[in-house]
Amino acid sequence: MMGNTTMAVALAMACATAAAADAPKATEPKAGMTKAECEVWNREAGFSRTVQSHDAAAFAGYVHEGAVFAAGTAAPQRGRTAVVERWKEIIDGKAFALHWHPGFVSIGGDPGIALSSGPAWIEDFDPKATQRWSTSRYTSTWVKDRDGQWRVLFDGSGAPWKPATEDEIAKLAAAQPSTCPGSP
Repeated sequence: MMGNTTMAVALAMACATAAAADAPKATEPKAGMTKAECEVWNREAGFSRTVQSHDAAAFAGYVHEGAVFAAGTAAPQRGRTAVVERWKEIIDGKAFALHWHPGFVSIGGDPGIALSSGPAWIEDFDPKATQRWSTSRYTSTWVKDRDGQWRVLFDGSGAPWKPATEDEIAKLAAAQPSTCPGSP
């Protein structure tokens, strides 16, 4: 036989369960990104194109004045000038080609901060290289600058580099969308 306290708790739980079942359900998030997230997605894609086209001046225009690249490492580059200097060989593209493509962009409670992530890949041009192709994922943090442009503030690797084949890279590159996925 249940005591009054046990009966009251059981009745309260049954009522709470019934109320929860009748409560409106939280709306499932829509696939795709918001307009602002697509703005960052497009900026990230443009940023990548500056490296592919070997345009250091355009590259610098995407980098925040107070940027930190190789963020979260023992040897970060701090400031736009240091970042562009460190990336000179990467932008030049003579030793290897670095590619990346935006996958997902998320903006949280502060509408002026965005996180971008997606696949990255490298082709090493050294004929003696034992591993010509590698893949990874990048992660970068973007901020809306004073002039209203999104610029990358933090850049760091999102995952360790893994060996890949030329065929795997070709499939990866071909699978990347040319426009922001699911944009409104």
